[in-house]
Amino acid sequence: MDKTSLIEFPDRIETSRLYIRPCMPGDGPDVFNAIQESRNELKQWLPFARKAQTLEEVEAGVRDSYAEFIKKTDIRLHIYLKDTDGFIGSTGFHRIDWDVPKVEIGYWLHTKHTKKGYIVEAVNALTHFALNELSCKRVEIRCDDRNAGSKRVPEKLGFTLEGIIRHDHLDENGTDARDTCVYSLIPADLN
Repeated sequence: MDKTSLIEFPDRIETSRLYIRPCMPGDGPDVFNAIQESRNELKQWLPFARKAQTLEEVEAGVRDSYAEFIKKTDIRLHIYLKDTDGFIGSTGFHRIDWDVPKVEIGYWLHTKHTKKGYIVEAVNALTHFALNELSCKRVEIRCDDRNAGSKRVPEKLGFTLEGIIRHDHLDENGTDARDTCVYSLIPADLN
């Protein structure tokens, strides 16, 4: 019997300015609006932003993610400002391997909330949660080698650049091969 779905997960993880909670059915409108308003910035890095989606498609994606959360096969989380309860982006634990255990943290923000340190704050909290509460032996962050903003997050948090996977994915036009940076943090890095 697979017991991963029984892993406890809190209703929210809080930082000084943010709270991070599992995605929930009904979150679609907030996610849809954020993607719509940030599409030009997101599409060069994230495949889901390259194709226009309807509100119904985004809500269906949220519900699919919620089902994955229940099974703990992927943990999509949404980021909110504490002072306004406003949705500002998405993060989560992906490529989970509970046998190790290890996770990859992914993230994106609504464009109007970038360059304020929110993602560093959120990823720092999630990294500590993964290592301390989920007993992860490894936390990864992967990003396009050209994405300077995304690369700054693991670099600020003390992750190690383990390597660059060459020609790992295609650019937003589907024509040029791009490279992926792989960063990691393990418990020994915190000593």
